[in-house]
Amino acid sequence: MSCDQFDHFHTRREFLSRAGGGFGAVALAALLGQPNLLRAASPASGASKIPNAIGRAKNVIWLFMEGGPSHIDLFDPKPLLQKLAGQSLPPSFGKPVTAMGEVNSPLLASKRTWAQHGQCGHWISDWLPRHSTIADELCVIRSCVSDGINHAGGVCQMNTGSVFGGRPSLGAWLTYGLGSDNNSMPSFVVLKDSDSMVVNGVRSWGAGFMPAVYQGVLLDHGAEPIANLNPPPSVSSAQQTSKLAFINQLNRQHLAGRESNTELEARIRSYELAARMQAEAPEAVDLGAEPASIRQLYGMDQEHTEVFGRNCLLARRLVERGVRFVQLYHGAGSKWDSHAKIEANHSKLCAAVDQPIVGLITDLKQRGLLDETLVIWGGEFGRTPMSEKGDGRDHNPTGFTMYMAGGGVRAGHVVGATDDLGLYATEDKVHVHDLHATIMALMGLDHTSVIYKHKGRPERVDLNEGHVKTSILG
Repeated sequence: MSCDQFDHFHTRREFLSRAGGGFGAVALAALLGQPNLLRAASPASGASKIPNAIGRAKNVIWLFMEGGPSHIDLFDPKPLLQKLAGQSLPPSFGKPVTAMGEVNSPLLASKRTWAQHGQCGHWISDWLPRHSTIADELCVIRSCVSDGINHAGGVCQMNTGSVFGGRPSLGAWLTYGLGSDNNSMPSFVVLKDSDSMVVNGVRSWGAGFMPAVYQGVLLDHGAEPIANLNPPPSVSSAQQTSKLAFINQLNRQHLAGRESNTELEARIRSYELAARMQAEAPEAVDLGAEPASIRQLYGMDQEHTEVFGRNCLLARRLVERGVRFVQLYHGAGSKWDSHAKIEANHSKLCAAVDQPIVGLITDLKQRGLLDETLVIWGGEFGRTPMSEKGDGRDHNPTGFTMYMAGGGVRAGHVVGATDDLGLYATEDKVHVHDLHATIMALMGLDHTSVIYKHKGRPERVDLNEGHVKTSILG
């Protein structure tokens, strides 16, 4: 397969010149609302040249539990762990590399109560009781593997494929490959549950070596996700139009001779997008328009579920309006990390997400959106069966659980397995590269064909190492 099959417009100026427009035309179209011209001037994508032969999903909602939830306390029960609790890891398991070096610590039993749910019989612990009602929608992947032993590397790889910064995030790749279904909203949106910053900051949703236009847009948490969206009452629409046109004129002048500065190109595009968003975004983020029954479904009427419930409901409204990729961070700042007091840590966090997640999947299904919306749940890694500080668990990237729902996945199915203690993935391993390749496939893209040339090198989302896991596909 040739890696030279796409022409890439490295700058927005190049693209616009080939599309027959210019920055002035685009800015004017943005301000006057000419949809045909705006559509022609959207960022170039390879979608028209890539065979959509596999998946049917149109959007992704990624529920990222930052810090590393414990798979062996949530979705992957281990009776042997209960039996050997208090003993050392058997020699047959070798000497695993752990973040805090807790290899010789005694094994820590799970205190959870387990039950099988749904017709499929998924094992789910009592930490997520409401998940029992959506068990048959879930494809539980018990054999996930990553290379990041710490949070910086783990979060970076789960988002970009590499434990080192500098590569585009998965959301950027999908935006590049598929473009946008709505020119009045960002294609890639990020939501956090607090003021705490995600590990690695904006690099987690950055565009890496791609033009900055493909990076994610972080919305504020709380009742006003998009600050300063509406102009002051004292500013007329004519004044607003004139101001934005003047700003774009100054930006275009500054860009001349600096075409390689993709940050500036992204800034110009942000002004254009902001003008369009003033017409549509206020309605999109207005959760007050939802009936009380829907807000209750997401847990917005309860203090401990209100924040994540709000983000989940907002995510549904965004994908309804054509936003391609929505990433929700829960526990921003590695709050799912549980080196000590895992009972208190996970009890609180699970209670905060259980109802909102179930509400999201239930709502998507009842609206006929689940088939075209891929929902992903998981963190950057799992936890070890060995204890830390007596009542916690260390990082475990060698075998952990994630799940998917909707978007064409094989619902009610378990993929892979870990060993009898939940330390290593042993069957049908799903590395992060495989995960990204499979998500691309579910979105209708051949990950080996979505190529971006960087310094003459053909780059792919999977660093040329991933494979589509057909066991996940429905």
